[in-house]
Order: sequence, then structure tokens, then C-alpha cells
Amino acid sequence: MQISHDHLPLRRLGLAAAGSVVLLGIAAGPAAAHAEVSASDPRALAENVTLSFTSEAESDAAGIAELRVVLPQGIAPDAVTLKEAPEGWKLTATPDGYSVGGAALATGTDAEYSITVRQLPDAESLAFKTLETYGDGKVSRWIEVPADGRKVDNPAPLLKLQPAAPGAKPIAPSPSPTPTPTPSAPTAEPSSPAPAAAPDARKANAADSGSGNGVVVAVVAAVVVLGGAGAFRWTRRSRQS
Repeated sequence: MQISHDHLPLRRLGLAAAGSVVLLGIAAGPAAAHAEVSASDPRALAENVTLSFTSEAESDAAGIAELRVVLPQGIAPDAVTLKEAPEGWKLTATPDGYSVGGAALATGTDAEYSITVRQLPDAESLAFKTLETYGDGKVSRWIEVPADGRKVDNPAPLLKLQPAAPGAKPIAPSPSPTPTPTPSAPTAEPSSPAPAAAPDARKANAADSGSGNGVVVAVVAAVVVLGGAGAFRWTRRSRQS
């Protein structure tokens, strides 16, 4: 059977297109897995916003067991609470963000969870750098932030914000507990002269002093009386003799 030469260009175009699809599929394969974030109210300074995260599974050997997130500037770890997560997963605050995890998910299962943020900062976009840890210890790092419109291999979940609503203002941070002052060691007081005796004490001392003087006078009087009596008796005897 003879093939018309008019059909050859069409066949060649078909083969080239098919090859292009295959090449695109191969190129897109390794980059298919990624982490994403969306918001219930993606506006700057929005309050009580729900952020939903999805981390696609990319391991054929184990499931995702933990997600470690670094919060962008303007969101403190204590301003985040867990709203929804896989059964048994818990959120733990870290110095620069939080971790959420628990028992490893089934292999090939995407990790989906949501948090509530007290208030979004006044910014144009927010990057949530994420580390995915699998049950076998493998770690995927989605921590790169695109700059100048350039593409990156492992982009961090990026949330683009709309301008703040009219009149929106930053919420004052939660007041931190006032530390209880620690009592200091007592300082030795300088020595000082003894305080003057109270009026009652002075009266008591005067009374005691008066009592003592009265005793002395009584003794002296007794001695004088006895001495006088002795002298009288001696004089009387002398006259009789």
C-alpha cells in the first residue's frame, strides 16, 4: 500500500506533538508535589482568619507524620490555634512558628489541616516555610521564596493578601503577665541609740527610785533611834553610879 506524501507531514506533526506531551509529563513529574495555603479572608489586618494548608504526599514508601512551619513576620506563635487536622494530630508552638503532627498518614495521603490566626499582618504576601517529615524520616523542604518573579524548585506556601479593609487597625498584642517582684535580702540597719523610755516607763523608774530612797531613810531613822536609846541608857546608868 502506498502512503500519500500529503499525509506524511501530518503524521510527523502528530508524532512530534505526542513526544512533546511525553516530555512535558516527564518534566512535570518530579515537581508535581507541592505545599499550598489559602485563607478565609485574604486581606491585610483581617482578624480571626482561617488558614488552610495542603501538603501533597510525594513518597511511595511512607506517609507524612509531621509538618514544621516557620511563621512569617507579623504572626506570633501564640496567635495561632489549631482548627482542624488529621485525627490524633496536635499543634505545638515553637520559637519561630509551630509544628503539627501525630501518627503517620497512609502512604500517598495528602496532609490537610487548618489553623486560626488572630490577625494577619499588614503585608502584600506571606510565606509559610514548611518542612514535611515522613514516617521513615525523609524530609521535604518547601522553604524557597520566589524573588523578582523567578521560579524556584521548592517554593514555600505563599499567600497573597489584598489591601486592608477601611478602618482596619492592628490589634494590640496580648498583655504578658506582670512578673512578681522577688523580695530582696533584708539590709542590715545601722546601729542607733536606744529610744527614750516611754512616759509610763519613766514613772515606773521614778517610783522604784522613790521606794529605794524611802527604805534608806527608814534605816537611817532606825539607827538614830537605836543610837539615841543607847545613849539615854548609858547616861542614866552613869548618874546612878
